[in-house]
Amino acid sequence: MQASFSELEYAAKKRVTRRDHILAEIEAVTPWPSLIKVIAPHYPIGGGPGRPPVGLKRILRMYVAQQCFGLSDEATEDAIYDSQAIRRFVGIDLNREAAPDATTLLKFRHLLEAHQLTESIFNAINAHLAEKGLFLREGTIVDAMLIAAPPSTKNKARKRDAEMHQSKKGNQWHFGMKAHIGVDAQSGLVHTLVARQANVHDVTQAQALLHGDETDVFGDAGYQGVEKREENLELPIIWHVAMRPSKRKALDKSAVGELMEKLEHTKASIRAKVEHPFHVVKNLFQHRKARYKGLAKNTAQLFTLFGFANLVLARRWLGIADSQVAP
Repeated sequence: MQASFSELEYAAKKRVTRRDHILAEIEAVTPWPSLIKVIAPHYPIGGGPGRPPVGLKRILRMYVAQQCFGLSDEATEDAIYDSQAIRRFVGIDLNREAAPDATTLLKFRHLLEAHQLTESIFNAINAHLAEKGLFLREGTIVDAMLIAAPPSTKNKARKRDAEMHQSKKGNQWHFGMKAHIGVDAQSGLVHTLVARQANVHDVTQAQALLHGDETDVFGDAGYQGVEKREENLELPIIWHVAMRPSKRKALDKSAVGELMEKLEHTKASIRAKVEHPFHVVKNLFQHRKARYKGLAKNTAQLFTLFGFANLVLARRWLGIADSQVAP
């Protein structure tokens, strides 16, 4: 297929933008055939009256671009017309065809939500990474991230989202939900995800974040007392939970105190890996607030975001060099 003048001009540009780089990384690390395989049985094939459906590969790429840049359905449609990088990633040539519209993308999202396919996407990505040897199942790190939800009551019901809740962190109140994750202690990749209201305490979700084969689990001070909970009493696990900050500050300068401080420092250095997927989701994918109403829709989105965060984090282990992701 002959390249258009705009594509040739774009290919000749000297500066690689942030958008170029992110999309090139996603393109290089995503196991597209595996994702298409889990969605295809639920995707309409057409053949009846009306407009034929957009090709699955194309609408999936449009959805992935939307998630990577935190765009609404309408903004994603506009971005295809405005951005050569997104247009090329999706596979649209505006000289020959129009971009899929926002309604088509909305229906695709609803299809993914209705059949829990974003969780299937997350699992397919992790299965791909496990085949590469990136999940070593001896240790897990558990943690949670607050995600704010709109507190506005300027809607028909004049109420806030009934499935969200408020929670106090430090001296500040937050309204929204939490993403609880279990992370492989070796690679820092997310293997388990649970979404709950913001007021659900972290320690109550610890057991749900385990895959069952780990021998050691690491958590911050919010997981104090986790080993005493009824659901965890019989688990053959060593819990490495951080000391409360006030107690850590009170450690004396004796040999025992210095040894305990070194132990806390070691545990903190292991737990630091759990911040990497949070960083990708919040800062790279710009997901800082709940986009949809209700836990189900937001949970579905989180499975996609953390699945692709795993791919971004796994890039260095997959041996993908900068030369392979440059446009």
